[in-house]
This record gives sequence, structure tokens and C-alpha cells, in this order.
Amino acid sequence: MDLSVNIGKLRLQNPILTASGTFGYGIEFEDFMNPDKIGGFCTKGVSIEPRAGNPSPRIVETASGMLNSIGLENCGSKYFLDEIMPKISALKCAIIVNLYASSEEDFVRLTGILSKNSRIDAFEMNLSCPNVKSGGSAFGSNPEIIQRLTNAVKANTDKPVIVKLSPNVTDITQTALAAEAGGADAVSLINTLIGTAINREKRTFILGNKIGGLSGPAIKPVALRMVWQTAKVLKIPVIGIGGISSFEDVLDFLIVGAKAVEIGAYNFVNPSIAEECAGKLEEYLEKRKENLNQLIGSIKE
Repeated sequence: MDLSVNIGKLRLQNPILTASGTFGYGIEFEDFMNPDKIGGFCTKGVSIEPRAGNPSPRIVETASGMLNSIGLENCGSKYFLDEIMPKISALKCAIIVNLYASSEEDFVRLTGILSKNSRIDAFEMNLSCPNVKSGGSAFGSNPEIIQRLTNAVKANTDKPVIVKLSPNVTDITQTALAAEAGGADAVSLINTLIGTAINREKRTFILGNKIGGLSGPAIKPVALRMVWQTAKVLKIPVIGIGGISSFEDVLDFLIVGAKAVEIGAYNFVNPSIAEECAGKLEEYLEKRKENLNQLIGSIKE
């Protein structure tokens, strides 16, 4: 059974990816699953210089989900290239590096730094993190900036560029169309919804940053609706993210038009979920005597 899909020039052996910030740099999950059995993974966000992230507490459980306010803590581009990439370069699955910067100039500069590594297969531009004070959702809510920034990053690399979109906008199809106009090879959506949690006895915010990003099964209906709307208006591939916690959820996103999916928060619950979903997808298609192209976008309207 051929489960391969093309995301621009990037060919994935199957449409199952893991979402940035939930899978580390891949090596952290090797004791629980085989990364080479999935299409690929998106690394934890990488910025030019190391980031300490937000003050703690940074994670709180919610009904059917979690809020995180990590603030894109990461080791920085030099450490990533020198220390992390040698440890994951032998993997056969796709390595998609999630990019974060607080200015347009730094996005372009970061792309140039990382593009020199031939083992990096693609970039995912994080224009939608809701819990950082600069960049993040400020980029992700402005179609004009998205188009200009995507165009600038594309001009500085020959690798496929995926733009990760924020759900915290009035109409996600407008930001998606801006990414497409800027030359994006694909869009991924949705990033987390903005939320908060309080300690009612102390009457204080639980998260050190007050607000965080909501992920987990609770957001799936919102994500599914946005992926469906976006897939209908774009010519480039859509990668579906948001609340995937089972193989059945994977099917739902593919049926409404996603060409691939990213599994996020549920990696913390079941570290082998991505590999399991890849195997079950093949079984499902073989049982139905159907191919992947027949499944993708098969929703009846």
C-alpha cells in the first residue's frame, strides 16, 4: 500500500507527522516508537539565539486538553546544528524544522543559517504562537505581513516552506490565502487557541504568563472546521492539526481535505500514537480496497 504524499517538493512516506513542541527533537521518543515508521516530525521551535521561555508555571491541565505557556524555550540555532542534528540525521523520516523569530529580518536570517544543513527537509514557519510577547500571533493575524514574510523566507531557501497558521483570527482562509500568495508550499493549521486558567481560592492566574495555548481533544471540532474551510480555497496542501487523539481523528482530517496531519498534545498521553496511526491507516485502506488519494478530500457536501 502506497501511503506517500507530496508536500511541495517534500515527499513523505505516509501522511502522519508530529507537531512542533510535542515531540522534542525526535530522539526523546525513540524508546517509545520508531520515528522511521511515520512521515516525519516537526522539531521544537528553533530561534537564532537560545530562549529561556516564559516564567513558570507553564503547563496546566484543562477539560479534555491542556494549556501551555512554554514561550518557545529552545537551545538556539548553533546548538541545534552542532549538537542535535548529528543525533537525528540518520533517521529516514522527514525532519521539518519549526522556525521562530521576533522580527521579519530574523526569520530570513534564521532560514539562511539552517538551510546550509542538507539533512533538514523542510521548514515550518511559526507565525502563530499565542504565548510570546513579540512576533507570534502578531505576525499570524496580518495577511499582508504573512505574504511578505513568506515571500522573503522562500527567497532565502530552496527547501519547502510550510506556514503554520493561527486560529485566533476572524477568517483563517484569508491568512491561508496570504501564505499561498507569498509562495508557501503548504500551510499547517491550527496552532493553539488562546486561553487561561485561574486559581479561584487564591484569585490568581495559574500560568506565569497568564495566558497560554489550548491544545488537546477539546479543540478538534474547531480545527476540523478550519481545515475543511481552508482546503476548499487553497491550491497548495493543507496539513491538519488540532486535537488528534486517535486513528479515527486522523481519518476525519484527511476526509475534509488535509493532505497530512500533525499529532500534538496526545504524544504526551500515548508516545507511540503516531506510529500506531500510520499502521492503522494502512490497514484501513487495505480493508476498504481504497487508496490514499480516494480518502483525502472525500467529504460529501
